[in-house]
Amino acid sequence: GVNGAKNLGQPFSENDIPQPVNLYAKSKFSAEQGLLKISEEFGLEVVIIRPPLVYGKGAPGSFGSLLKLAKTNLPLPLGAIHNKRSFISIDNLIDFIVTCIEHPLAEGNTFLVSDDDDVSTTVFIKSLIKASGKTPYLIPVNVSLLRFIAGLAGKSSMIDNLSCDLQID
Repeated sequence: GVNGAKNLGQPFSENDIPQPVNLYAKSKFSAEQGLLKISEEFGLEVVIIRPPLVYGKGAPGSFGSLLKLAKTNLPLPLGAIHNKRSFISIDNLIDFIVTCIEHPLAEGNTFLVSDDDDVSTTVFIKSLIKASGKTPYLIPVNVSLLRFIAGLAGKSSMIDNLSCDLQID
């Protein structure tokens, strides 16, 4: 979120100029800046980690919402989303945090970290449904039509979030 809400032509990298677009992302960026200031003043070691969507047992937020949706096993109109998204498992994120704690060169750096296996939202949701022991029923509905229908309900941003590219280099 600190780098932006979607890729504009190429995956995000740690060298990109931050472009937070909502209050949550702006607050995260503000916290980073505050920690860096404290680091300068008091010598606190700071490492900034910007993960994409975190998935795994007990993961909250967007993943939790997608998991609940997957467990309903209702037919979903999400079978035609051909985007690319980066994800990271909670286990890989924990391993990376431990590496940053132990590695002497991590201090002062910003890392964008993912599983390095980018998939579409459609593939990700299919995987969630299969992992819950169910058969996926994803109907291939054109993203433009989804956006139009969602727009009628005031939810077009939800379709934008599900269908945009959001990759990390």
